[in-house]
Amino acid sequence: MKHLFLTAGLIGAVTLAGCGKSEAPAPAAAPAAPAAAPAPAPAEMPELKVAIDPTYEPFTFKTADGKPTGFDVDIAEALCAEMKRKCVYVEQVWDSMIPGLQAKKYDVIISSMSITDERKQAVDFSDKYYATPSRIVVKEGTAYTDPASLKGKKIGVLKGSTQEKYAMGELKPAGVNVVPYEAQDQVYLDIKSGRLDGTVADQVEVNGGFLRKDEGKGYGFVGPVLDDIKYFGYGVGVALRKGEDDLRNQLNAAIAAIRGNGVYETVAKKYFDFDPYGVK
Repeated sequence: MKHLFLTAGLIGAVTLAGCGKSEAPAPAAAPAAPAAAPAPAPAEMPELKVAIDPTYEPFTFKTADGKPTGFDVDIAEALCAEMKRKCVYVEQVWDSMIPGLQAKKYDVIISSMSITDERKQAVDFSDKYYATPSRIVVKEGTAYTDPASLKGKKIGVLKGSTQEKYAMGELKPAGVNVVPYEAQDQVYLDIKSGRLDGTVADQVEVNGGFLRKDEGKGYGFVGPVLDDIKYFGYGVGVALRKGEDDLRNQLNAAIAAIRGNGVYETVAKKYFDFDPYGVK
């Protein structure tokens, strides 16, 4: 093919010369522009592995399709956005939360963990991001004046929780049978089935996770609000391993930022009709 094109070109040149015209040489083709380098892929945000116990509605639970959701999860997402990190959730039973953190299975715990002096011996905490009291829940009409009023009753609590610590310190010595459970939703199932007489739980959680549901009909709060620092600490914070001061500073700055820019209020209104930040 190349020889055919060359012959045709020579014939054309002779013909034009016979007509009194000269053929100017064709301009050299401009060099092709170099191909543009592909745009660099956007850098992946570093992960922040977040431990959750998804049995604690409305703070941490799962949607119908199994995705983590709730106030704690939304707060975690807001903090990650401020810190330019990607939240990756790791499910963990409650009483193994701190051992799992120490074993580096995840970076932080954002799952309604109260800041207590006992826990601070094992882990560090961010500033608080909410504070709500706890309450005793039993059948409506139960006479109550003090813990001894519940003598002989079976009260379920979340194993490893501040509520368990309170129940063991105040209810058990008064003759109450305190039964620890791996998950709070299991407590509610056993109340419904009649195997338990009640529970001690976070006031907001037990209201949304039990009392407002059909299975909670006929049950209610007794006694005073429970918020003794000895048992319940200084509010709820993000737990992290000892000595990770840079991460703690980032978390504290992120908490302050979402409190100041309206994100915290938006998240809170999604779940509550009050400010859960509290006064502690």
